[in-house]
Amino acid sequence: MENLNNDTCSCNFIHEDVVNLVKDNILDENTINNLSELFKAIADPTRIKIINILINTEACVCDIASLLNMTQSAISHQLRVLKSARLVKYRKEGKVVYYSLDDYHVNDIFEKGLNHVRE
Repeated sequence: MENLNNDTCSCNFIHEDVVNLVKDNILDENTINNLSELFKAIADPTRIKIINILINTEACVCDIASLLNMTQSAISHQLRVLKSARLVKYRKEGKVVYYSLDDYHVNDIFEKGLNHVRE
């Protein structure tokens, strides 16, 4: 019977060269889980907006809430998620807490994703 689904393989042949090339480079479960958690943390429109703001400058919760027209409580919740995923960090100056990207990798991840969706 003809395979009506052209995007699946209709044979049962293992390409040993492909398997051997890849098997030593497959990520361990812990790394896979950590990477999955990173992408989950980014996978929210509000958190993407926050990262976009923090690419440009550090900002406090009040600034971010004002820019996004959201409550400070809602922004604080999203910042906790980003902080636990090591995407943002904070520093205190008196009573004000300023948030910024955790490191340059966050900007790289964001820019690569942005370039991908714009292509």
